[in-house]
Amino acid sequence: EEEINEEMLRELVHYFADAGLSGLITLGSNGEFPYLSFEEKLRVLKIVREESPVTVIAGVAENSTKETIRLAKEAWDIGVDALLIAPPYYFKPDKRELFAHYSRIAYEVEAPILFYNVPKFTTINIDLDVIEKLVDEHSNIVGIKDSSGSIGRITELVRRVGDKISILAGTADVMYPSWVLGAHGAVVAVANVAPRLCVELYNAFLEKRYERARKLQIMINHLNEVVVKKYNQISAIKEAMRMLGFEVGYPRMPALPLDERALEDIERTLIEIGLL
Repeated sequence: EEEINEEMLRELVHYFADAGLSGLITLGSNGEFPYLSFEEKLRVLKIVREESPVTVIAGVAENSTKETIRLAKEAWDIGVDALLIAPPYYFKPDKRELFAHYSRIAYEVEAPILFYNVPKFTTINIDLDVIEKLVDEHSNIVGIKDSSGSIGRITELVRRVGDKISILAGTADVMYPSWVLGAHGAVVAVANVAPRLCVELYNAFLEKRYERARKLQIMINHLNEVVVKKYNQISAIKEAMRMLGFEVGYPRMPALPLDERALEDIERTLIEIGLL
């Protein structure tokens, strides 16, 4: 019916917090934010804020600066802890326009802000010079989720702004190498399916159990290849979560349910890494 399942949303908030995640991205890519109305976005944010004992970061990406600011202010009033903002993704802004977009938001919204660099969906790789200049000019810009998947880019982010903002790996297959190079954490799609594995990987890294971390990264990469890269990720992640006992429904159209072959592939992968 393509309606928000509020009961399941509340259950998932507690499941993820109990799994050890230190924060929740709400209205991120896997929250299907482009498919939700403005009112639905606010309702989701209110539910997650009510239920969450951990940090809540709200995705507030809209295609105009004005609408992004409107959603950002509403999210901040609801009580989220920070904002995650991807670039406008229909009319592609150039460097000057990107700077103006983020700068206007940072001036008008007092909340902590994280860039969301996700070229897979926006086709924009936020320019490093733009990031560095914005960080220098706005104290409320506090981090970046970089989903480029590029270790070279993450290394440059660490070198140029890593002492000023938090650098978060945004793709699961580069978590461990990113941390070795100085990144501070991760926000990854596969944590919807395997939150405890992701937490265990991070703890293994912090505790210098590097061989265990290496093995966990390989295991997570195997899962990531199937539920994030091989198929439509919002469909595949929901299918995997349903196999794990969470009745999360299906993504909104135009995304469609996966075919039987894909379902068998996902189930086999979950069994191989010990989740089923």
